[in-house]
Amino acid sequence: MPNLVLVIGNKAYSSWSLRPWLLMKQAGIAFEELRLSLYAEGAKQKVLQYSGAGKVPVLKDGDLTIWDSLAICEYLAEKYPEKRLWPIETAARAQARSVSAEMHSGFTQLRTQMPMNVRREIPGRAGTPEVVAEIARIEAIWKDCRGRYGAQGRFLFGAFSIADAMYAPVVSRLRTYGVTVADKAAEYAASIHALPAMQEWIAGAHAESEVNPLYEP
Repeated sequence: MPNLVLVIGNKAYSSWSLRPWLLMKQAGIAFEELRLSLYAEGAKQKVLQYSGAGKVPVLKDGDLTIWDSLAICEYLAEKYPEKRLWPIETAARAQARSVSAEMHSGFTQLRTQMPMNVRREIPGRAGTPEVVAEIARIEAIWKDCRGRYGAQGRFLFGAFSIADAMYAPVVSRLRTYGVTVADKAAEYAASIHALPAMQEWIAGAHAESEVNPLYEP
């Protein structure tokens, strides 16, 4: 049995949970998945049993608790150096950390106006200037990374890395809200969506019965 337990929220909506889940699946890191419905009665109390922050995801490694998606990813990179979860080359690794941190702390209009909803297609909600500007920034990041490192593989820095896990929920959002991006960015988004692990997450989302009315049209 795996020693790692990843506590996640609803697969239909929990973008933060997707990030470390996808990374671990893609890297072949064994873990036990513990999914909590965030919209059932007493959900907050259940989450607090695993982390005082009261939020998912949470990674349990024996007596150790790690919370926050990026902190979990960094912990996994240190625990499994052979998995090369960050790019090997120094400059690429620095850029990967930069774009991951920007995703982690930014794009608030995109998060607010286009919440992740894996099960639905809701075109036409990406029209505000603020959201358009944030999508353009993401597209520029993808284009730049693919332009620099595309010869090494089909992901942002060639091989799949933490940076790709951080941007995977954006790929889902673009599909949900019918947003198109161009050329290298579109090819990259298609590569993320086609991952078997991403398809497994999507299938899990469709199998859920819980509904958050705030995330539905």
